[in-house]
Amino acid sequence: MPSTTAHRIPKHCQVIIRRVWAHNIEEELALIAGAMHRYPIISIDTEFPGIIFHSNKHYSALTVSERYSVMKLNVDALNLIQLGFTLSDPSGNLPDLGSGGILLFAWEFNFNNFNLDSDLHSPDSINLLRSSGVDFERNLLEGIDSHWFARLLINYGIVGAGYNVNWVTFHGAYDFAYLIKILTGGNSLPESVEMFFELVRAFFGDDWWDAKHIMKYCDNLYGGLETVAAALKVQRLAGKRHQAGSDSLLTCQTFLKMMKTFFPEESWKKHAGVLFGLEMQA
Repeated sequence: MPSTTAHRIPKHCQVIIRRVWAHNIEEELALIAGAMHRYPIISIDTEFPGIIFHSNKHYSALTVSERYSVMKLNVDALNLIQLGFTLSDPSGNLPDLGSGGILLFAWEFNFNNFNLDSDLHSPDSINLLRSSGVDFERNLLEGIDSHWFARLLINYGIVGAGYNVNWVTFHGAYDFAYLIKILTGGNSLPESVEMFFELVRAFFGDDWWDAKHIMKYCDNLYGGLETVAAALKVQRLAGKRHQAGSDSLLTCQTFLKMMKTFFPEESWKKHAGVLFGLEMQA
């Protein structure tokens, strides 16, 4: 990834979350594919029906393999609801898609694979997502089939191509796990964490970062995305928390501010390929 610098969105600009459904999926992916060469950082966030399987042991006492096994149980049983993409250049500039810089854009993909009436879910998580604006009924009627979406991601060269993209997450193990699930045809995740990382590298290359992991090397940063963003004086530019497009945007801005504040001379690059909670070098 090129060196990062701080960037503040000018006050005259408005950031818009482009909401994507089955009817406009190909048009929107074509826009992303066309913008990637200028905006090679893609921050991602997923929304899913919560966590329904837990270990009897405290999380801190679990080995990496045990943590992966718990994640696998959940991802295998549950379906993706939303995915957020925010494209950025290393200075934090967002795509304007010909708007002259007045309108800037991020993306939110809505999927139809989750049926609230029949699929497993955590009621608390569903209530939280609904209160944040997720429309489960519209997703079911107008959302994107995740298997079709996965094929399009590959066909448009967004994943699995030249590895010219730098991927960014915050506490991203589940984000990558759901993407690997759909990219491999909705099958179960691999049995071992080592095989999981092999698939992550196959689809996303080696240039990906988990800001939650990198926080370990930042003085006085702790907590979730909202807490870290507030500590760094990063404001949410559009949408609401627990919406994938908005959270991917906040992840992008927070990551870039972290890099500028705590990692001079690109020293953060050595933290590529590590996911929080699954800290084995990928």
